Amino acid sequence: MYDSLLESLRTKQEEYNSDSEESGDDVEEAHDASDDDNEGSDTSRLSEPGASPHGGGLGNPVGQIGGNETDDDDLEASGSDEEQELRVNGQPTSGACASTSTFHSHLDHKLSKEDVDKLEKKKWTYKWVVAMSNYKWRGTGECFLKELDSVLFHGLKPTLYKHWLGIYEKSGGTDFDSSKQRLFFSICNSYRDILHHNKKPFYLKGLEEDSSTTDAYIMHSLNHIFRTRDLIKKNEAKLAKLQENVKADVLNNEAFLDRGFTRPKVLILLPLASVAFRVVKRLIDLTPPKYKSNVEEHERFYREFGAGVSEDKEYEDAAEIFESKRSSKPSDFQALFGGNNNDHFMIGIKFTRRSIKLYGDFYSSDMIIASPLGLITKIGEAELYNDKNVDYLSSIEVLIVDHADIILMQNWLHVNTIVEQLNRLPSEQHGTDIMRIRQWYLDGQAPFYRQSIILSSHINPDINGLFNHHCLNHEGKVKLASEYKGVLPKVVLQIRQIYERYDAKTAEDADDARFDYFTKKVFPKIKDSIEGGIMLFISSYFEFIRVRNFLKSQEASFCLLGEYTEQSDISRARGWFFDGKKKIMLYTERAHFYHRYKIRGIQNLIIYSLPERKEFYPEVVNMLQGSACTVLFSRFDQLRLERIVGTAAAKRMVTSDKGVFVFC
Repeated sequence: MYDSLLESLRTKQEEYNSDSEESGDDVEEAHDASDDDNEGSDTSRLSEPGASPHGGGLGNPVGQIGGNETDDDDLEASGSDEEQELRVNGQPTSGACASTSTFHSHLDHKLSKEDVDKLEKKKWTYKWVVAMSNYKWRGTGECFLKELDSVLFHGLKPTLYKHWLGIYEKSGGTDFDSSKQRLFFSICNSYRDILHHNKKPFYLKGLEEDSSTTDAYIMHSLNHIFRTRDLIKKNEAKLAKLQENVKADVLNNEAFLDRGFTRPKVLILLPLASVAFRVVKRLIDLTPPKYKSNVEEHERFYREFGAGVSEDKEYEDAAEIFESKRSSKPSDFQALFGGNNNDHFMIGIKFTRRSIKLYGDFYSSDMIIASPLGLITKIGEAELYNDKNVDYLSSIEVLIVDHADIILMQNWLHVNTIVEQLNRLPSEQHGTDIMRIRQWYLDGQAPFYRQSIILSSHINPDINGLFNHHCLNHEGKVKLASEYKGVLPKVVLQIRQIYERYDAKTAEDADDARFDYFTKKVFPKIKDSIEGGIMLFISSYFEFIRVRNFLKSQEASFCLLGEYTEQSDISRARGWFFDGKKKIMLYTERAHFYHRYKIRGIQNLIIYSLPERKEFYPEVVNMLQGSACTVLFSRFDQLRLERIVGTAAAKRMVTSDKGVFVFC
């Protein structure tokens, strides 16, 4: 289906080119944006399984609509906004000229066959390092960070800059050019793929840093959407002035290739509805007043993504929720899970001339915000039913995965599946003007023009794998390099923490090697011991099942506390363990993430596999009532290990001739 459509598109273009090859007109670069807006259709809120993927929420089917037809209610081009540079104190601060903006240079770049071959090999060489206060940025290609002072906001629309600067100053900021949000915006605006894996999240007392990063990627997304719309609208205006017999020749000019297969250009993946609530609220705040005289479906959004109340009561009720849980849960748990914990959502957002339309049909939206589970449901429906598709993902040019560390606790495989689904050839035309589609879309090169921004509080092999093998932007890559101090000082008890290294030849063999070490070296010691209160902390559910089955085969006395354990069984297991009726408890990291249980009666703690989240290590160790703590690790656990013991210590531990290390 994909191949036949592509062949059809190419055939039509070749036929058109042969008819127009006599044309030698020089046409100035114009600007893009026609979109279909069947406002009578249902909207794109996703909540219950079983609905059409064409923009209605799950359970709210809507009709198929085109994605690139002109709508009079769409955002008008801001001519004066683009024709003059914004000046502060008499100095130019924004590269407003379209010919020099990173938006145009990125999308207008032409890839040769050799370029494509190199990108497909997925081999990246990081050539430069720029040190910041407590971390370093590394990148491929030419270094751009050292020249930020001379290209402050190259290509940022002046209207956006003025509004953003005003918000910053109103909040008490005094040096915007040196701010974290300005720095990260500049990195986003380079259109390189970005991996930021040391972002301190809002729920771990990192509100300022998290907000700065969010502001930067929101502003970058708005800039990309508005520049895309300006480009299309200016082209539409130029074409409208031409006579029909001239228009065909003019369209052959590359300046009028200004669109993809469908309208949505930005996809933001977020783990929870409460996080999406924060992002969309900030998106509305950062949108200049001229574009948001009306925010449609505002109250519905507060009901479905907030705490189920109106905006006026949001903070009051949230405070009450936090207060009620304060006595039993840590503050970061309250901040993260104190709101709407729905992880199955999807919403389209459309910008028109004067308003923001929440719950827009997906095909007529500029931006889609979704949870991985919500979007994977749509993809699954498209695979099952012939009358459904996810073609609105075909022209995504900016992908943002925020709070990737939380998504790791959900199901990272969903993210991989979604990214593989992006930028595919659509199954239908969706009303798109074929003659206006950029050539690199027709050539199947869209993945090389998509910018991917991944934000997380920590890194792991799954995130690394996505960034290295599925983010193929022709602009190159930028990623963070951090050094960690570790969290051992947060262990308040005087406990000997014994780290035992087992040998593994490859990363693929590490799980088997760990299991083998446990069954032969560790379990015999606890099997023959008469002492109970032994907790096995396990990070992976698959390892949890494997160890459970082994303990069953050994007829060991044990109980389970995993993420899928029924509440009644959890209460019973905790009681058995505390009373000594069960000798061993298996406890998973995901169970701790979602519930943060305080387990009583732990005399001997064995960390079978290090936690992904460094803050869990001292939490679990501090529950220990005895004095024995054993940690298993291999050289392939260095990413987790350095977050716990510190970067320097981790390097020594994975390379030393010794295999046992003790911390007190």
